[in-house]
Amino acid sequence: MSTVLGRKLGGELLKLREAKKLTQPQAATFLTATQTKIVKIERGFSPVRDPDLHALCDLYDVGRDSPVRVRLLALAKADRERRRASGWWKEYTELGDLIEYIQLEDGASTLRTYQNQLIPGLLQTPEYARAVTVAHGAWQDPDEIEQFVQARLARQARLTDEKPIELWAILSEAALRQQVGGPATMRQQLERVLDAGEMQNVKIQVLPFKEGAHAAMSGPFVIVGFEEPAALDVVYLETVASTLWLEGEEDANRHRSLFDSVRRASLSPEDSRALVSSLIKENR
Repeated sequence: MSTVLGRKLGGELLKLREAKKLTQPQAATFLTATQTKIVKIERGFSPVRDPDLHALCDLYDVGRDSPVRVRLLALAKADRERRRASGWWKEYTELGDLIEYIQLEDGASTLRTYQNQLIPGLLQTPEYARAVTVAHGAWQDPDEIEQFVQARLARQARLTDEKPIELWAILSEAALRQQVGGPATMRQQLERVLDAGEMQNVKIQVLPFKEGAHAAMSGPFVIVGFEEPAALDVVYLETVASTLWLEGEEDANRHRSLFDSVRRASLSPEDSRALVSSLIKENR
């Protein structure tokens, strides 16, 4: 199985190989390996051992003390550690393609997200998550629905564990007004958003209707950040048919700028709290 960090490492090795105008068979010969091994490394399907990485760096003329080699070694180590981790999510076979995102989220240090219709999963109440899951229609069996809901709630431990993730969520006013599950469910959900905003590692802002057109009208996105200096931000996009990972530096920069644009158009955290409080009263 490929991983985000593995694909990042493989992509960088691919660029280095192509820059030297070498083929995969030539790289394989240098490693005394098969071409299949190089293919798996460059596509992120196989972890890379340090001896192999040093050998490839030698072949691609990446110096022993080069910052590039240091960064690649750190990235390879982070990828190997991530692959060895036995996460709680393995119990939930219903998660499908969401597994890779959960793995990513579990190892992340920051999340910046804009959501135009939904409360982010890390902030959802059980009732809200259940209503969303039922409406999605992907699961019909009540037990499967409940397991998916429980898996979503298990993710929320990242907000309160020993090294909690930092969440910065920008929510469209529409996400707060959409009557998911009815007034009682929405009141509880809005109260949860209000409480979460009090946490030191959580910042919540609301993009109000009155702002009109804005930069992120194309849809929601998540920017996942890591502590490892070698691991660039990854952008996660979800559609009805599939999920999309944007792992290049250009895509990360573009979405960071997009997030900043929406952030500037949003209410301050204090004014956002006031709006959420007024909506709680409306749902009584």
